[in-house]
Amino acid sequence: MDVSINGPKVLFTLPFFGGIDVSQSVVSSWVVLALVTVFCLWLTHDMSVTNPSKRQIAAEKLVLMVKELVENNMGQNWQHFAPLVATILAYSFCSSALSITGLRSPTADFSVTLAMALITFSLIQLYHLKSKGVFGFFKRFVEPVPVMLPMNIIGEVSLPASMSLRHFGNITSGTVITALVYGALAAFSRLVLGWIPNTFIANIPIFQVGIPAVLSVYFDMFSSAIQAYIFCMLTMANVASAAE
Repeated sequence: MDVSINGPKVLFTLPFFGGIDVSQSVVSSWVVLALVTVFCLWLTHDMSVTNPSKRQIAAEKLVLMVKELVENNMGQNWQHFAPLVATILAYSFCSSALSITGLRSPTADFSVTLAMALITFSLIQLYHLKSKGVFGFFKRFVEPVPVMLPMNIIGEVSLPASMSLRHFGNITSGTVITALVYGALAAFSRLVLGWIPNTFIANIPIFQVGIPAVLSVYFDMFSSAIQAYIFCMLTMANVASAAE
């Protein structure tokens, strides 16, 4: 069984600042951004107040679902947070599900999920600062007693690490498992049909038909949706908690 699993490859280098490497993850992210943008433009094209189309009704339903999700988890006063939640959901799900097309998922790159987690971490610190002030922002690190300072700092820093590693680990593990199963099925096909003299028939990957598709539905679609939802829930819960 010949299976090779590597990190994102550098596709080309931009001649700026001594050379900027553009990897598969960056190009895949551009593809995701383009797809989401085109989809949103298509959904919101020719909107009407008096005679809404089915496309417009679908767009309004999606907006209401996101607003309801934010209201149920953060409160009525957090409706302005809905666009960010919708962006995280769309980017995370589409990035993870992109592997179904054969392209590399951006979220299978730890640098991508870490960047997403750092955005959430920055928002948490911002709302801590707004709700508690400068003095309260730093005071919380020595509560309930000053000896807890190291543990509080570790707990604060561990949040983006755990969010990014969870998302990255689940998507990457799905990619690895799918590749291993696909390679194993190819080897099993050669084992079963290898005794046939006809080379063409002996090389038909009969066991690679169907089973990889089932795995793809789970890892590329269901798991992608779950990870996007979990990331959004953690973002909303921690930001709302920081703003109390």
